[in-house]
Amino acid sequence: MSRNMAAMLPESYKDAACSGQQGTVVEASYRVGNYIDPLRQLVTDRDIRPDEAGRKTVEGEAITKKCLVYLPKGYGTNGGNDRYNVLYLLHGVGGDRFEWLNSGAGRGDIGGNHPLCNIFDNLIANGEIEPMIVVLPEGRSTHDWTDSSFTTRGTNILGFYYFDYELRYDLIPFIESEFNTLANIKDTSAAGIAYNRMHRAIGGLSMGGMQVLNLVAGGYRCDSTEFTRTGSSWNNELDKTVPAPGMLDLFAYAGAFSNAPTTSDGRVLGTSIASCGHRLEMLYLSCGDLDEVSYRIGYMKAANGLEKAAGKNLGDFYKVVVKNGIHDFYVWNISAYNFARLSFGKGRDDTRQDNMDGSLPNIIDVMLGEKSEV
Repeated sequence: MSRNMAAMLPESYKDAACSGQQGTVVEASYRVGNYIDPLRQLVTDRDIRPDEAGRKTVEGEAITKKCLVYLPKGYGTNGGNDRYNVLYLLHGVGGDRFEWLNSGAGRGDIGGNHPLCNIFDNLIANGEIEPMIVVLPEGRSTHDWTDSSFTTRGTNILGFYYFDYELRYDLIPFIESEFNTLANIKDTSAAGIAYNRMHRAIGGLSMGGMQVLNLVAGGYRCDSTEFTRTGSSWNNELDKTVPAPGMLDLFAYAGAFSNAPTTSDGRVLGTSIASCGHRLEMLYLSCGDLDEVSYRIGYMKAANGLEKAAGKNLGDFYKVVVKNGIHDFYVWNISAYNFARLSFGKGRDDTRQDNMDGSLPNIIDVMLGEKSEV
């Protein structure tokens, strides 16, 4: 199997890796100074203009949030001298930091045998990827970030569309100060930014996939139509508001798995990628062909016209369809497996820099095989 191709998740990778080859998961708390308050204002400790945020920005007290962090086997055993790539994985609209870990089976402890950890343990043990850190955040940047209910007028839903500020100013700085990462967000030199982004990747399922596309690649924020006083093209009481600035200065690899319907269309996303000063080295879109939530109004809408609009500022563009796949972890675990391989697989040229005169996007269309009966 080529390291540069998407593939089915091997059945053996769902099982625990051999003893001594398993990573660990820890829980961490961190300070958040950028979030939505009960009045739907953006609390921020940065100079963010109201016209950029699309709402009033105010000062306020920081809150404390939690995330889970997967650490690979051997982390910290070399006197802290070993440094690692970091993959951020975002959850769906009804999920939380435990969703990826437990394959949607609800909250649980961080010990035990988790499918996602098995996948990464086996990838590392078999030499397919460099050992890496994986961060599982809470994707609602809001005062009520523990509320996983789905009410479009709620501030918890609005918080999904403002996660980029927390990610940039709170979570990434915390991770890169507390853990042994290759990237160092404190290095804001041109060379530092170019190097650091090659060692960060971000992916997400469903609503998290929307966040990757709208907030990282660059699309629109959304809010409840009760407050926008507009209609909803998705018939879900949400409508777009203002464009997000994008985060391609921080990430070279982006993956959206069964992205939610409020994802901006491909022409919008591609235009944003094209206007950025940094090349998106890889974009990985995936969905099941029987996914009634995302396939036509999420995945296909985002893919349509994106590569043409992005032009030379997009590198590898994977469009992966899982045959007979629906909106579930069968598709999302396959996606996490492939995205990790294609982002941080051994043999990648980690020394390459942004190439603004590079070739047009390399389009890889893949249909992965039949869904196994379970």
